[in-house]
Amino acid sequence: MKIWFVPILTIALASTVAAQDIREFLGRWDMTVTPATGKPYPQWMELTDNGGKIEGRVQPRGGAWRPIIGAHMESGKLIVAVGEAGPSAVSWELTSPSSDKLTGIEKHGDAGGPMLAGVKAPSLDRPMPKQWTKPQPLFDGKDLKGWEPIGNVDNNKWVARNGELVNDNPEVPGQRGHGAANIMTTEKFQDFKLHIEVNCPEGGNSGIYLRGRYELQVGTEGGKLPSHEMGAIYSYYPPPEGSELGLGKWTTFDVTLVGRHVTVLRDGKTYHDNVEIPGPTGGALDSNEAEPGPFYLQGDHHGVIAYRNITISVPKK
Repeated sequence: MKIWFVPILTIALASTVAAQDIREFLGRWDMTVTPATGKPYPQWMELTDNGGKIEGRVQPRGGAWRPIIGAHMESGKLIVAVGEAGPSAVSWELTSPSSDKLTGIEKHGDAGGPMLAGVKAPSLDRPMPKQWTKPQPLFDGKDLKGWEPIGNVDNNKWVARNGELVNDNPEVPGQRGHGAANIMTTEKFQDFKLHIEVNCPEGGNSGIYLRGRYELQVGTEGGKLPSHEMGAIYSYYPPPEGSELGLGKWTTFDVTLVGRHVTVLRDGKTYHDNVEIPGPTGGALDSNEAEPGPFYLQGDHHGVIAYRNITISVPKK
């Protein structure tokens, strides 16, 4: 009996350890990618166990989240296929030095790439505040005080004009208008109620970034994906079915963000009712979800898009 018992016990222990290793990687992770040159940038990943098969999704630097292609354990590392298959396939090789941290490297085929660091995404579960402060203006309608351009600041098109904050970036036939600056508040916020009005022209494309991480879509990306259209929480939640774009005229958004739960009203109609935002969207400034962040308005696409009457309330202490 002893001759057979030891190998069986060894195999059982090895299987248990492997299962524990996999479990350490499950959940949501706020990722930071550090290339050999250039600035670090944010990404995000969620991994789940579906009957012993690891499934999940990643949020790249820009655009919408996408499902992972596959994941498996190899020599104590989790190998996550995050790009298309082939000789230059993108994969993440990850280790978990603790229950709330990841480290690793992004590989392109067999070649090493940027370094990866991840922290367990915070739950951000907070009760709705009982009282809010009186709304205060974020834009005085006269100048850009309290705002600063970000991104390609040498191509800043934002101006204060006639009480409006305008991205004076007209569409050029055959061009998308990329390369102009975005603009953000110099002040950072945690939980808030935001009131903002926008006039987005036909074909225009912009976005309102909450805490600089979660995009409320403004305008259109062509109508193919509802979750990329006016009023969507970009790539996560589309606007209500049948909603009109309503471009070329003023429209109002009232946004309440508490933790990672958001409620959005557009012209008084509920678009999103206390839905949970899983993680940062494409274009996020960083992946530090537990920290306060600025508002930023997207200006690197195209269209002379105007914002006005931007006010904010925060929880009363």
